[in-house]
Formats: sequence, structure tokens, C-alpha cells
Amino acid sequence: MTEATTRISVTGAHGDVLLGTGLIPQLDTLLQDALDDAPEQILIIHAPSLAVVAGEVREQLQAPAGPYRRVLLAEVPDAEDAKRLEVAQFCWQILGQADFTRSDLIIGLGGGATTDLAGWVAASWLRGVRVVQIPTTVLAMADAAVGGKTGMNTAEGKNMVGAFHVPELVVCDLEVLDSLAENERIAGFAEVVKCGFIAEPEILDLIEENPSEAVNPGSAAFRRCLELSIATKARVVGEDPGEKGLREILNYGHTLGHAIEHSERYQWRHGAAISIGMVFAAELARLSGRLSDVEADRHRSILESLGLPTSYPSGRWPTLLATMRRDKKARGSMLRFIVLDAIGKPSVMQAPDESLLFAAYQEIAG
Repeated sequence: MTEATTRISVTGAHGDVLLGTGLIPQLDTLLQDALDDAPEQILIIHAPSLAVVAGEVREQLQAPAGPYRRVLLAEVPDAEDAKRLEVAQFCWQILGQADFTRSDLIIGLGGGATTDLAGWVAASWLRGVRVVQIPTTVLAMADAAVGGKTGMNTAEGKNMVGAFHVPELVVCDLEVLDSLAENERIAGFAEVVKCGFIAEPEILDLIEENPSEAVNPGSAAFRRCLELSIATKARVVGEDPGEKGLREILNYGHTLGHAIEHSERYQWRHGAAISIGMVFAAELARLSGRLSDVEADRHRSILESLGLPTSYPSGRWPTLLATMRRDKKARGSMLRFIVLDAIGKPSVMQAPDESLLFAAYQEIAG
């Protein structure tokens, strides 16, 4: 591990997050340091675009060159198509044929959908085998791979099936972001912005100072924003690993955002939908007298400065409302939204009147 590597601990759980450059080539050493006992077998679950990287990792770890008896690969579909039961069954088949035991290891290599799938496969096989996450997108580094919350999609909604399964280690190698498409990088950065609104205003200040530098993986501003967002999530999930209270604040913008993803048949990038969801939540807080005009308007200006969307078609509201009522964050038929009382001060709004919800939506309707 180089001097430039940042270690972020998740309080009350194993699963430190390492952030730096050139970490994947050191994975064998990192695993030896993180694991109490060495697994005999490893399954690397990876996206198609990372086949070469997965092969290199396998070569690094596979005996006789590496310390592990057998390293297997499972290539799964890109993006949300990975989070389907059929894909999980494919992974289970590999595990069963290889006689994977609880002492073995699964590695998730890819974006948030891949790490979600890998985490859930690990949680469900033999009721829990170890998992190490290697997120390769901004979204996965800032959010999906940290904290152990996994999710699978169903026809009824996003992440309706899942489990809490804390990784042994999360390895964020910034070098893999160099090849990430700009729109993918910026969309993922929405989760970083979210942490700025709910907990770390310094992130917002850095974006306003220079938006292009904030989303440039080679800049000090980008790394600082990412470190702050990971540290925010690590602190929150450490205090509330089972999402019984505090962890709810990480859902800022997600209630409407997930409904938009469902409406778009998961063809939208997660961060784009969450961007709109955050503006909606800000308008909801403004109309209910919780958030000032200046703070609500700051949402729109920051997100638009990054090129993220802040509006959605007006005619979609009935469908979105119906989808939100099925959201896992609802309590029975009672909707719950994370809103802000001020920047950095999130709270829960329960059962808002439908007229208030409609009025807030009109503020973002395009």
C-alpha cells in the first residue's frame, strides 16, 4: 500500500475502505492483510468491460503464481441487467459446482450493480460467505460498494430484494476511473453531491469553486470530495448497520429517484435519477417551510453546473406516485421522505399530503 493510500474505517464492522492509486496490482497483499484466514477458492464476479482486469487479477492470485488454490471468473451483464435472479442463479451454479464453502471468498469487480450482485450472492450462498468489493465507478466507490447493503431488482421496483452483508475490504483504485466515460463519471458524482447536502458542505463548496475540477479524477478536489463522501457513508453505516434509523439519511433523493429509474425501465443512470430526486426533496422541504429559498435553489445550481438533470416530464406524476408507494422505505401506505431542515441537517418527513407532493413535483416538471 502506497503512502498516498487513504484508509477509511467503518465503525463497528470489518470492511475498511482503501482509496488510492495502483491498488489492484497489490491485491494479493491487501487480501492477506485483511483476511483472518486465507480462502482456498475465490470467485471474481465482473462486468464484461472488465474482463481483461479480471483476468489480470486472476493471474495475480491463482496458484502456483499466487497464494490461492483456484480462482474462478463469472462474467455478468452490464449495469442493472446484472441485478436479476437469473444472473444470481448463474453465480450460484458456479459456486455449487466448485464446492464453495463459507471459508472461501467472492470478489465483486465493477460498478454499483456488479458489487450489489456480488454482495447478495455472497450473503445468500450458505447463508453468508466472505466478500471483497473492488468498485470501478464513482457511484460504486462513493455509495454502492460501501456499507454492505445489497439489492436485487424485481418487476415491482428497484432493490426490493436484498440483504445486509458487510465486505471484508473495499478497494477503490482511482486509476480505473481514467477510462470511465465522462457522462458515467458525472452521473455517479451525484451520490457525492448527496453527501455534501446531508453532511459535508465542504463538497458543495469545492464544486462551486470549480465544477470541472471537482469531477476530474486526477484533481485534488475530486479526491477530497470522494474521501468526504466515503467517510460520511462509513460513519453512518457504522452507527446504523441495519438501516433502523440514521442510515435513512443516505436515501436523500432516492424515493423519487428510484421511481424514475423504474419508470425508465432502468435505462437511466442511477445518479441522473437521484439528481432529480434531490431537487424534488429540496422543493418539498421549501414548500413545507423547512428549507430556505437560497438553500433549495443551491441544489439546482450545483447539480446543473455538473451537467446533471433537474427536471422530469409533468405527465409522469401519477405513475411515479404509485411506484413510490411500493418503495421499501414506505411504512404500509405511508410515504417517507428524507428532507433537509438546512444544509447538513437531514430529517424525515412522514406522510406528506398529496397536494404538497404534487406542488413540489410541479416545481421540477419539465
